[in-house]
Amino acid sequence: MTLSALVVAHNEESRLAACLERLRFADEIVVVLDKCTDASKAIARQFTDRLIEGAWELEGPRRNAGIDACRSDWIVEIDADEHVTPELAEELRSVAQQSGFAYHDIPVDNWIGTRLVRHGWGASFGKPAYPGLFRKGVKIWGNQRVHPALTLTGRKGPTLSNRLQHYVDRDISDMIRRFDGYTSARAKDLRDSGDIGSGFHNVRRIFSRFFRCYVSRGGWREGGLGFLIALFAALYPLVSYFKAKYDTSPDM
Repeated sequence: MTLSALVVAHNEESRLAACLERLRFADEIVVVLDKCTDASKAIARQFTDRLIEGAWELEGPRRNAGIDACRSDWIVEIDADEHVTPELAEELRSVAQQSGFAYHDIPVDNWIGTRLVRHGWGASFGKPAYPGLFRKGVKIWGNQRVHPALTLTGRKGPTLSNRLQHYVDRDISDMIRRFDGYTSARAKDLRDSGDIGSGFHNVRRIFSRFFRCYVSRGGWREGGLGFLIALFAALYPLVSYFKAKYDTSPDM
């Protein structure tokens, strides 16, 4: 069984090399370059000749383009701000050789600057785990700009033991910028769908989403950062709704 490592990048020159360096264990590395205007292409060429260039408006189709370009039996899909540790690399190779399942979740360690924040993630503002190791043909992303829907076929195997290192935000300002970008993209998806929902429904969701992240998922253990993560997750649907309803800029 062979294994492809897939990375999708948009202007990631500051961290792409560190990501790709840790993927040399794979039989091939595939990099999707989406509207890159920096040195990302030159950096990627130092590690692979399997480069897919294009300009995608939606996140789902660009990820699918990368999956389609992979030639191996198994694929591990990560982002440019994520690192595969040597222990995880060894486990990925081993599982790809021995698994009788269709896909496996990879647990994630999320970092804000130099602080490891392990609890409270979810509800559209971070991932504690994701189906990152899968057989070719098993995983299809939907046609959305942010957090696209996911179709998986076949049986799910056990979650891997070793964690992917995700450097999700540099600081709180980075968290705020990410929240702004996520909600703007989600607002466009809502408009495209023709049904932006209702303000009342999204107000009600604030409380359940905050409780889920801060209490059920243990965000309280992370102090103020856990509170912020839960707050952003709770406000995400409502702010997206308001942007879809009231923003009138040309790109909306």
